[in-house]
Amino acid sequence: MESISQKIAPDSQTGRRSGQIIKRGDDTWLVRIFTGLDAQGKRRYLNKTIKGKKKDAATYLNKTLSAIDTGTFVEPSPITVDEYLDKWLQTAARPRLRLRTYEYYVEMLKRYVRPVLGKKKLSDLRPLDIQALYTHMTAPKLKKGDVPQQGVIYGLGLSARTVRYGHIVLSSALKQAVKWMMLSQNPASLVGLPKPVRKEMQALSPKEAASFLNAAAEDRWGTLFSLALTTGMRPEEYLALQWKDVDLKKGVLTVQRAIAWHRKGGGFDFTAPKTAHSRRSIPLPASVVQALAAHKRQQAEERLKAGACYQNYDLVFAALEGTPLMIRNLVRRHFKPTLTRAKLPTSIRLYDLRHSCATLLLAAGENPKVVSERLGHAGVTLTLDVYSHVLPTMQEAASEKLEAILFG
Repeated sequence: MESISQKIAPDSQTGRRSGQIIKRGDDTWLVRIFTGLDAQGKRRYLNKTIKGKKKDAATYLNKTLSAIDTGTFVEPSPITVDEYLDKWLQTAARPRLRLRTYEYYVEMLKRYVRPVLGKKKLSDLRPLDIQALYTHMTAPKLKKGDVPQQGVIYGLGLSARTVRYGHIVLSSALKQAVKWMMLSQNPASLVGLPKPVRKEMQALSPKEAASFLNAAAEDRWGTLFSLALTTGMRPEEYLALQWKDVDLKKGVLTVQRAIAWHRKGGGFDFTAPKTAHSRRSIPLPASVVQALAAHKRQQAEERLKAGACYQNYDLVFAALEGTPLMIRNLVRRHFKPTLTRAKLPTSIRLYDLRHSCATLLLAAGENPKVVSERLGHAGVTLTLDVYSHVLPTMQEAASEKLEAILFG
């Protein structure tokens, strides 16, 4: 058996720190490094088996000793990725996340990350492992009955958006492992991500918006759709709107909260809006104020009929028993039929009413700063980036104004 020793930095007992390379077989080496004393005063060693040439073992030895000397060394953790994720979710993620977001994190890890990486040791996790996971997630899915094509790698067929969300979750977990001195660096920070594909938004033209509102007037929730189109609020915001947030005399409403439906077991929570800028006051068109007043009277009659069965959450838009509306039912039973009556594409989403509000205002020449505040964006830059498709028309109008000003 062959061994070599390197005497490096001073040790509290011997005055010298040594690292050993011990041959264990053909192209197999054991690197043994003193790492300090345990609670009982016994010497602790790091043992690492290296496959390859002796110079590979020597490289690892020198690199590790250098990390110990500079204080950047992280002792490999024996726990698996699964075990670590359990600890991270419970101690770091759950206390700071909304329940719905936390449930989303749990589901994302359970469905995609754990089956592939869960059994690996945390300390053995490499960027290549994570890159292979993302490749598997984005590779086309082999459909039932299809014949596999030679040379084609098949996977889950997920969108770039899903992979990037999964990366946010996994990278956040591993970033915390670095802070907890369980990893020396975050391996997820060194991988490539699929390019984001922005889902094409659909915005109603002025003529289409008028047709939509005419058709919405026939629906029980026509006032809700009018409010959504004229305020640019997010669905989770206007479904959490309470009467105490609406001043019908001044014609102003205030966004104070959002609704979050639980992914499991049903139920809901009222939460803070998406961002700090989402808390905002929005002036209402006179027609919408009138519609809200009529809606409030109708709701009062329905509440009297329901009697003790009515659950009073003070919601502006509530089911007959007073509980919040579910987006899925609202879309299927009311929004899609309204689109059909208006002879508009049923591919338009409820969220596109928000996009339509912004697009109509910008196309009409409204100041982007005003539109940004109405939407609750963090800044006007975000608004201009999201609605850049409106800018060419605005630039043409600006040129016409300059023509009139400068050349008469």
